[in-house]
This record gives sequence, C-alpha cells and structure tokens, in this order.
Amino acid sequence: MKRIFLFALMSVLTMGIYAADNMTARKVLDKTAAVVGKKSGALAQFHIANAKLGNASGTIAIKGNKFNARTADATVWFNGKTQWTYMKNTDEVNVTTPTQAQQTQMNPLTFINMYKSGYKLSMKTVEGKYEVRMVAENKSRSVQEMFIVVNPKTFVPTQVRMRQKDSWTTINISNFKATPQSDAVFTFNKKDFPSAEIVDLR
Repeated sequence: MKRIFLFALMSVLTMGIYAADNMTARKVLDKTAAVVGKKSGALAQFHIANAKLGNASGTIAIKGNKFNARTADATVWFNGKTQWTYMKNTDEVNVTTPTQAQQTQMNPLTFINMYKSGYKLSMKTVEGKYEVRMVAENKSRSVQEMFIVVNPKTFVPTQVRMRQKDSWTTINISNFKATPQSDAVFTFNKKDFPSAEIVDLR
C-alpha cells in the first residue's frame, strides 16, 4: 500500500512538473510569436543546412503567414495560399500550394503558428538561451519534432532545428528587425521575370 501511495504521489508530482514546464515553454513561444509576428512585418537573415539538401544562406521577409525568401539560387514568394519558386539556373517558376512542412523548410519562423496546437512543449536553458522543444502528438504530422532557440532578453529566435522522418534541418537566424512590409512583396510579379517559364504544379 505504501509503495502504491508513493508511486501515485510521484506520478502527480511528475505531471505537475511537466505541466509547469509546458506552461513556461508556451509563455516563451507566446512572447516570441508576439515579437516575430508583428502585423506590419519583419526582416531577417538565415542560413539553412540539411545533410540531404545541402546549405543555403539568404534573407527573409515575413508578414503574418506570408513570406519572401531569397538566396543566391532561388527566390520564394508565399502570399498565405500560393507559393512561387523561381530557380535562377533554369529561369523557371514553379507554382504550388505548399504543405505546412514545405512552408517550414522555406520559412523558419512558421513555428509561431504551429506550436499553438498539436505539439507537446518542454523547455530548458542552454548556454544562457531558452531552448523550446516541440514534439508532435500525431505521428502523421510532417514535422515530428522541432527545437527553437530563443534569446531571453529580446525573445527573438536565433536557431530552429526540425525533424521530418529521419532528416534534420538546422536554420540559424540573425539580424532580425521589425520592418513594415508591403503585401506586394509576397506575390510573384511576372513583369520582374519576363523570360521565366511558369510551371503550375497545383
């Protein structure tokens, strides 16, 4: 009986610790989302690395769930529904309706909406920064696990690591600035790429 009581007590305490941890992690991401997700928009630089896909560096403009990412080889526009990807080497624009995982691969700040449902949250402090871990509750989610490293003074994310199946992608974020963005920034304009071939994959 004594063992059962101790086991029950430990279970309750463990659940309490996890709940507090989850609450703390959510508060950190709430504050981060408020900083990153300003209605007027923001700009940042990024470096993305994936063992299978390689490395790339560039800049990203965001506004809500819209984004415009630019690297030396490609430019991506996403207006909240449609994505246009211009490949410089082929002078081709692919038009798609991306999944959440595909959006996340191009926009490292997509997590500001993802964490609110469908993920268990936990957090620890690593080298003076908050590291929030997101684990998908549904095994069919395309992004199964994600780590977000956040500056505790500014609540600006400095790194995002995400796992899709057995593949990890690491995105380092720098020079984040809240800067107003026009809606036109997030939509492909054919006039800017007159010779590009448009390939509609929707």
